[in-house]
Amino acid sequence: MKQCVEHFLADVWEQITSVYQQESKRISALKGQSRLQAGVFNYLKVTWKKGRNHYGTISLDVSEPFSWSDSAYKIEAGPYIQEMTELNHIEELFSALCTKIERMFQSEQYGPRFFDYHFQVVLEFEYDQTMLCYQVELLHERKLALIKQELATFIQSKVMDELPVRPSDNDEFFFARHLVNPHFFHQTAEEIEPFIHRLQEKHRANKERLDQWIYHYTIAFKHWAEEQFLTHYFEQTGDYIKEWVPKTENAVQQLEQEKLNFFLYVALKIGKKEPATRLQYLELAKKLGSQRAADYLQTGSGSFESIRESDVFQGHANDILQTIDLRVMSEEEAAYREALHYIIELLQEGFPKGYQLTLKSRVKNYLPIKKLAKSKLHQFFANCLAYPNLFPLLADYVQVAMEEFAWYQDVEPSEKSAMPGTYAVFGLGLYSNAYFSLVQNYMTLVDTEHQSVQDIYAEVFVEAHGLSEGLMPVFVAILLGANESAKPLKGIEIMEPNLLTALVQELKNKEDYQREFVLYRLFGSQKKLAQHMKQEAPPIKNELEKLLQWMK
Repeated sequence: MKQCVEHFLADVWEQITSVYQQESKRISALKGQSRLQAGVFNYLKVTWKKGRNHYGTISLDVSEPFSWSDSAYKIEAGPYIQEMTELNHIEELFSALCTKIERMFQSEQYGPRFFDYHFQVVLEFEYDQTMLCYQVELLHERKLALIKQELATFIQSKVMDELPVRPSDNDEFFFARHLVNPHFFHQTAEEIEPFIHRLQEKHRANKERLDQWIYHYTIAFKHWAEEQFLTHYFEQTGDYIKEWVPKTENAVQQLEQEKLNFFLYVALKIGKKEPATRLQYLELAKKLGSQRAADYLQTGSGSFESIRESDVFQGHANDILQTIDLRVMSEEEAAYREALHYIIELLQEGFPKGYQLTLKSRVKNYLPIKKLAKSKLHQFFANCLAYPNLFPLLADYVQVAMEEFAWYQDVEPSEKSAMPGTYAVFGLGLYSNAYFSLVQNYMTLVDTEHQSVQDIYAEVFVEAHGLSEGLMPVFVAILLGANESAKPLKGIEIMEPNLLTALVQELKNKEDYQREFVLYRLFGSQKKLAQHMKQEAPPIKNELEKLLQWMK
């Protein structure tokens, strides 16, 4: 080995050893490492560049670097760099580096969980005004076999086994990444989707775990799409807003149909969490010549009636993009009736309930509820509610549309997010007493932890109907349907004997936490309720005393 190569390698190795010794201590102290994680480190890049220092700078990346940051360890190169003038010197350096890394990688000198089952070695060297790049992928066959065995056991015992058995969140993080790893799975929808679906079903009743699982596989799929697929056929340009620009025709001609099919699958799965990314990926697939992507963008999957037209309205639906576009040609009851029938039939056939709607209409009605977004979806249902003859049809829509842990896409996820059916059921509850039971069903189903547009509905409901003994069941249901962080109501007058008696009767069969929440929304605190009780005379005082016993 050339002496200059030895000196270069010695400087590099001194730094690597120092870093790895520190990291080994940190990793040894970690608790609760996932059974699906073979190890932590799987990457090393050594870079030499000319710089201000006469001999240039050596940079060491022990983890794959982000394009927007520089966390590399820096070493000032020595005089030996002047002797590395030939291409074969650099190649000898890379070969020697790989030999030392391979020996260390295959051993367990830093512990069994220090290295992953694979390891990428990269050398970048500035030479003759160009940047040379060498890279190799190392494989630890025994570790790979062990992690495959662990993965098979995990699938059988944690994924496929019946509830209440479920994986830990940490295990799901690594499982999502293994799903898009060709060492473990064929990159096809047929092989991967059953596992995605199985965990979605397992977490269906737990929104936090469901959201976290969707997040895990979304991130894993995006990484596969952008690091393993798109980079073969596109180049990224731009500093902040990244744009994918097609490479040469030769690259596209080498496109494998199976990989393109999997990319389409990935685009659709990502769309649940990131509709904009789904649209971008489908557009890129279209540029690669995918007719299926073009069809998805134009008409959807083909499983639904994508176009319906009449003299009074036009409707276009795309289940892949989860969009419904409506155009009202004539502002009359018949147009909105036909539009409602179209949407109901789509949902009955399985169209996504959390759709986004666009509307072309000259009329702009909105419900008198401040917290609701003034979206096209809101406008459409408020326009429908202008026709009392459509109320029964709107109620039919609500029954089909309502779904826990689902939200319309008319707004970005925020405090204005609304469960499918919200605008219709809120309007029906305000404009007709025939649909109070529908309001109660909605309030029972709505996610009181993650949705808050219903918080103000109690005040608006009382403004519309007043408050009486007969309304107490639906009024209490509305109160219980509020978000967990909802504040006490304003302007609700309930200090009448008959109303308080009806409230006591309604709360008798409720759970303790439900009673406390209703009373908090009506009176604010136990102290305030006690003050009311002191100021009142029987029979109001007697009823307030009963309520006070339920308030902690």
